[in-house]
Amino acid sequence: MRIAIASGKGGTGKTSVAVNLAATAGRSVTLVDCDVEEPNAHIFLKGDVVATETVSMRVPAIDESRCTGCRACVEFCASNALISFGGPPLFFADLCHGCGGCRLVCRARAISEIARPLGEVRRIDAAQCTLVEGRLEVGVSSPVPVIKAAKAAAKGDFVIYDAPPGTSCPLVATVRGADYVLLVTEPTPFGLSDLRLTVEVLRQMGMDFGVVINRTVRSESLIHDYCHHEAIDILGEIPDDRRIAEAYAAGRLIVEALPGYRPLFRSILEACLERVTA
Repeated sequence: MRIAIASGKGGTGKTSVAVNLAATAGRSVTLVDCDVEEPNAHIFLKGDVVATETVSMRVPAIDESRCTGCRACVEFCASNALISFGGPPLFFADLCHGCGGCRLVCRARAISEIARPLGEVRRIDAAQCTLVEGRLEVGVSSPVPVIKAAKAAAKGDFVIYDAPPGTSCPLVATVRGADYVLLVTEPTPFGLSDLRLTVEVLRQMGMDFGVVINRTVRSESLIHDYCHHEAIDILGEIPDDRRIAEAYAAGRLIVEALPGYRPLFRSILEACLERVTA
């Protein structure tokens, strides 16, 4: 069973919901922090790093002494990672997708492959659950390979993905393959705007999803009206409680610092499971 926790914008409380759902589920769950550019689930799910795996990609290394300047590799590269001005090509690592095609089309055999480090995946044995964390190497532009590696490292029958914010490739890479997506939003015009964008992406992908409203207030109707109009289930509402903010700032889980909220997160988790198994 795979559940992804996502949001259209940063700061809505997505990670807070993810870690508290994982803590509520207990040792049977694995939480994967797919926000590899800024992983922070480890702040709340503290534990020892028990395994580390380097994530790398094969990229071309050009032997200029053998290169004839034929441009076959340049013409083959659809991502424009190779450019030639009459001599050996220049290589732009950030544009390379690691397909290896340039090496295959080089008749002079001037291209070999080397491993380019992209990041790492850590397995952390936390008290509440198992945490798998992806970390992108500084200077690497695309987080997608590290996200895929982190997801592949998750073991067990119940996995929660903590997705990166936004609606671009990192989000798509995270939610793809999930059985259900839980969207965390806030009752503000900005929250509604980004929620709409995320809903559009998930519908194009054919994903099942529901909404949790964070920092909700009694007079809030913005998100309710939108979800009612779009026939989107609201699985829970987390109130705008200063005590929650204080617990978050201290790096504490809500369900441990404020046990009265544990039934709320339990009901959200059960609502997700009901929709997955329906």
